[in-house]
Amino acid sequence: MRLAFISTGVEYGLHCLLFLTAPADGASEPSVRDLADLQGVPAEYLAKLFTKLSKAGLIVATEGARGGVALARPAKEISFLDVVEAIDGDKQLFECREIRTRCAVFDSEAPTWATTGVCSIHAVMLAAEKQMRDELARHSLEELAAKVAAKAPANFGPQVATWLEGRPPIRRGSRDAAAKP
Repeated sequence: MRLAFISTGVEYGLHCLLFLTAPADGASEPSVRDLADLQGVPAEYLAKLFTKLSKAGLIVATEGARGGVALARPAKEISFLDVVEAIDGDKQLFECREIRTRCAVFDSEAPTWATTGVCSIHAVMLAAEKQMRDELARHSLEELAAKVAAKAPANFGPQVATWLEGRPPIRRGSRDAAAKP
C-alpha cells in the first residue's frame, strides 16, 4: 500500500471549495453540512477541514439560520498550495537522517569529505519539493473552477444551486454544530 504525501482531506477540501468559487446569484451560502452531503463526506470530518481552512484565512463562516461558508478572498488568490498547507500543514517531503555519517568503514567519526555541505540525496529531495510547491502555487481555485466549468454541462451549476436551496432549514441552521467551522 502506498501512502500519499498530500492527504485525502486536501482533495475533499478542494472539491468543496470549488462550489464556493462561483455561487449562484441569489443563493445563500452553503453550510459545511450542505457541502459534506453534496460531496458524500461525513459532516464532522469536513467541519474539521473547514476549521483549518478558516484558521488559514481561506474561508469565512457566517452565523444565523441561513449562515454558511464563503471564500475569504477571490478564488484567483487562493492557490492549491494554500489549501495543502492549510489542511496538511507545511510538512517536508523528505527528512534527512544524515545516514551518510554512519558508514561502517568510518572509524569513530565520519570524514569531512562525507559530511561537507548538504547531503546529496537531501539536495535532490529539496529540489523536488521546491518544484512541487512551485507547481501547487501556480494553480488557483479560479483556474480549477474554469477547467471544471469547461467540462460540465451548462445546467450543472444551476442544478447544484437548486439542490442547495432545496435543503431543509433544520439542516442549515446555526444549531447544527457540525456545520460550523
